[in-house]
Amino acid sequence: VHSAVNFKIGHMQISHTLGRFNKVTGTFVVGADVAQSKVDIVVDAASVYTADKKRDDHLKSPDFLNVAQFPTMRFTSTAVKPVDGKYEVAGNLELHGVTKPVTALFALVGSGPHMMDPTKTLIGFTGDLKIKRSDFDMKGMIPAAGDEVELTIAIEAARK
Repeated sequence: VHSAVNFKIGHMQISHTLGRFNKVTGTFVVGADVAQSKVDIVVDAASVYTADKKRDDHLKSPDFLNVAQFPTMRFTSTAVKPVDGKYEVAGNLELHGVTKPVTALFALVGSGPHMMDPTKTLIGFTGDLKIKRSDFDMKGMIPAAGDEVELTIAIEAARK
């Protein structure tokens, strides 16, 4: 419940629409050697939320995400390396039936005992990346709805 994928996309070339995906699951492994770390994030495409039901329904339609045909999005890392105090995470993004290599820059937000249950250890990261919808065969309504999408991935996880 403390993980999300947020997005920002241009609207009519004059403003931005902000939204998020409310259902995000996955795993990540923080290796003793950063290069051994792994990330796997799965997003329920139908959980898209922009605070406007009509727009959300349109985003779920074949014009955009086509959630009936492509119910999930997935990012799976292929390499992790430290870069200037952050972590460059290269991987494959599967979106709208297309898989493309992308790179996100993640920052460690914090880690330590859960404040309300010290038997649990938590860790949090935030990552940013930009993609083009057209690269993933989502060309509907460009340029009214921008081609470039900025994604912010916020992850909070408990150690298993």
